Amino acid sequence: MFKVKKKLYIYAALILMISLLAGCASGGSAETTNTSSTAASSNESNNESGTSGSTTDDQARVIKHAMGETTIKGTPQKIVTLFQGANDVVVALGVKPTGIVESWVQQPVYEYLRADLDGVPQVGQESQPNLEEINKLKPDLIIATKIRHEEIYEQLSQIAPTVVTETLFDWKETVKTTGEAMNMVEQSDKLLSDWDGRVADFKEKMGDRLPIEATITNFRADQVRIFYMGYAGKILNELGFTRPAGHDADTWGVELTSKENIPDMNADMIFNFNSGTETDAIQKNYDDWTSSPLWKNLDAVKNNQLIQVDEVAWNMAGGYTSANMMLDDLYKQFNLN
Repeated sequence: MFKVKKKLYIYAALILMISLLAGCASGGSAETTNTSSTAASSNESNNESGTSGSTTDDQARVIKHAMGETTIKGTPQKIVTLFQGANDVVVALGVKPTGIVESWVQQPVYEYLRADLDGVPQVGQESQPNLEEINKLKPDLIIATKIRHEEIYEQLSQIAPTVVTETLFDWKETVKTTGEAMNMVEQSDKLLSDWDGRVADFKEKMGDRLPIEATITNFRADQVRIFYMGYAGKILNELGFTRPAGHDADTWGVELTSKENIPDMNADMIFNFNSGTETDAIQKNYDDWTSSPLWKNLDAVKNNQLIQVDEVAWNMAGGYTSANMMLDDLYKQFNLN
């Protein structure tokens, strides 16, 4: 009898031990399952947000610009550009914009940008963007310029965060402001650094040929314009060219309506904008002015230094890539390649 009781005690002890071991094993499995589930949930959340575990991209940034300050969260993906220089710069940063304005010539897009901007919707003209079309695109960033869009800034800001450059012709401001707004400061800084390198190379290769006095002209149907500064003037100044006396850098330039003012153009070189789309009236005015004895007496004309240049690259485009195209022309002009 005692042997039977002893066996029962042994069996009971064994059953208890087995139960305890099973409970421990079950608890360990549940802990592992919960940990794996949490990790999977975390990975799915990160993949959906596109942050890969980082929150830096979602942080709000305050961008200072010509119309004040604008808060932008993260990296904009749908960008609408409202002037030619912004079209150029966004592409130079490696991004295809969501909406653009029509080009001044070579419509709808300047030839040098066509491959990069193929299929991008148009939102009107630089001087009169279509707010309804912009709104349809649901952008998360609009890049504008004060000289064109000051009056509609508030309306643009209601559509999407909007940053504004002070001018059209300061392409470096466009690069800097655009890079900050797009959360691509490192890339925009590299564009500026690359440009500085090319400028230094140009000056070194030009050597003692600099400075060169230069005038920038543009013939219209009823006048001739001399550009004192502006886009091309600012670049030429950086490259070591100078302006003739009386060409005030504080104004864009002057409109000449009388051939008596031709001597005001006198310089070592004259760069004349040519868009390739000149009308008969423009060509007639050009022929009339250039047949004048006063014209033929200009230093640049006498020394065969009247240079016809592409108005898109030298004036209308106003961006980073077009600035490099302008510099390419000068390398070629002075046989520096």
